[in-house]
Amino acid sequence: MKNRRSKRGHWLALTPTGAIVAGFLAWSGIAEAADWSQWRGPDFNGASPETGLPVAWSSSNGVAWVAPLPGYSGATPAISHDSIFVSSPNVQKELLLICLDRETGKEKWQRVVGTGDREKGRNNMASPSPVTDGKTVWVLFATGDLAAFDFAGKRLWKRQLAEEHGHFANMWIYGASPLLHENRLYVQVLQRSPVPRDYSHAADGREERESFLLCVNPATGKDLWRHVRATDAFSESMEAYSTPIPLEREGRTEILVVGANYTTAHDPQTGAEIWRCGGLNPKGESYWRIVPSPVTGAGMVFVCGPKRDPVFAIRAGGKGNVTDSHLAWKFSEYPSDCVTPLLYQDRLFVLDGDRQMLTCLEPQTGRKIWQGSLGTREIFRASPTGADGRLYMISESGTVVITSAGETFEILGTIRMGEPPVRSSIAVAYGQLFIRTGKNLYCIGETVKK
Repeated sequence: MKNRRSKRGHWLALTPTGAIVAGFLAWSGIAEAADWSQWRGPDFNGASPETGLPVAWSSSNGVAWVAPLPGYSGATPAISHDSIFVSSPNVQKELLLICLDRETGKEKWQRVVGTGDREKGRNNMASPSPVTDGKTVWVLFATGDLAAFDFAGKRLWKRQLAEEHGHFANMWIYGASPLLHENRLYVQVLQRSPVPRDYSHAADGREERESFLLCVNPATGKDLWRHVRATDAFSESMEAYSTPIPLEREGRTEILVVGANYTTAHDPQTGAEIWRCGGLNPKGESYWRIVPSPVTGAGMVFVCGPKRDPVFAIRAGGKGNVTDSHLAWKFSEYPSDCVTPLLYQDRLFVLDGDRQMLTCLEPQTGRKIWQGSLGTREIFRASPTGADGRLYMISESGTVVITSAGETFEILGTIRMGEPPVRSSIAVAYGQLFIRTGKNLYCIGETVKK
């Protein structure tokens, strides 16, 4: 498959058979619309029940609207009813929460939550994704500013975690998103201690840091508990950019945290550690941080080691140290460095974003069902999205690759949108795709009213 751009700058997609598709939309009828309320979607696994989604579009066809954004960010939009929430910096280095109308893309309101945006690599202080329950929206920035707003833009509460616990000491700037689950808001901070001198964004006169999982009352912003997470990791391997994910099994909930060489499960009521599994850094390297978040399903917890180390499948239901007892299988052929795997339609999809290889695995056994190249040499940092029997992926350069999610690998479309850097995953809601580039937020597909 090859990509072409028209002389007028329109996005063009080539199907595997070589026919040019420009603005053609494939619709299978829109089912009941669903929100995309958190970074990894309604089920915390990157998947959506939405159907009737487009497989191709152009700049002049199939785009419902385009909303300019004041800055780039790796944050994924949160979508509920007729509102879209986007976090972003602006040129004044303010950190904003922006509310857009889902049907038109017009701005409803924006609020300054913090100040002092910084950049490192292609990251900045606006990487965490907002989260909503349909009435309230919560947003966190790497400055430590954590706030709650109602849908009219009224601030309900705000606090400054960096002032309370120290500036976040992550080399490439803090990037974990908050987790909202069962009326509790969780914030994970896995960071380096002591703080290196070249971490200027973390300098505040205090050298020592604690890594912790914080549970907050979402209505008031008050702490319910704070659990200091122990580790024998050192140097940069103490750091993680992953987001906590809930594990629900047999009527019991655990909050999963991945990073600093371990996967740990915590009691949502107290933060107490229930179990931990090691082995994520078998070589003991000091600079191996972890980026992907955990994924759950089929009675398993799926986690990625650092720096393209293996994907691990851990059997759920353990207590204490389960490193030797609950490891089910490993996948080492094309593992991920930065991309969180996707669990969709009883399959686990692992994207090696550096080598552009997508692998479909059987979750229970790790058996490889298929594997295929995305047909581009561009780097992928955004995590894949599963919906409507397809996988949607976008590269840092802004190329969307759509593949099948069935029993065989097939590339269904490639759309080169451009506008890098792109690290935000594609969100799905109300029969539409919401794609954040380095300049704009695009709504792809027909407008569906709520």
